Amino acid sequence: MDYYGIGFSNIRLPNDSRSYIYKYDRRINTFPEEVFLHEFLHSLERNAKEYGYSRPELHDYEKYGYQNEIMIGQKKWYTDYMNKNINTTSGKIGLPPEIYNLKPAKKSNFEYSYTMKEVFKEPENIIEEMRELMENIVRKFKRD
Repeated sequence: MDYYGIGFSNIRLPNDSRSYIYKYDRRINTFPEEVFLHEFLHSLERNAKEYGYSRPELHDYEKYGYQNEIMIGQKKWYTDYMNKNINTTSGKIGLPPEIYNLKPAKKSNFEYSYTMKEVFKEPENIIEEMRELMENIVRKFKRD
């Protein structure tokens, strides 16, 4: 995702504390953290691309013979992707090991960071909804 030229990943979780996403259950979700890892890998994938490293696309797992398995999702794909251990006819591919030590290619995007949760905070009552609506209208006219 891109916001004002800054790449980030946004993960929304349910407010229901009884949701299975917050609980480990060997019969339902043995790899519940998959969504967090997936979004993190998109960040590394983008960094590798900006540094000019060749690597497979994160979503191309089927192209390399991997499957989305019932209990573990794409855990095998992610493991091999992160360890540059995907077998091809021309050798092993994946994220380059040095990508874990490099800063984002556009360091300036991160020098003046701010908390995104304030930007995407959802209104909790009618007053906050109206305030947000007015701020959006003012912001729209300032840009034009």
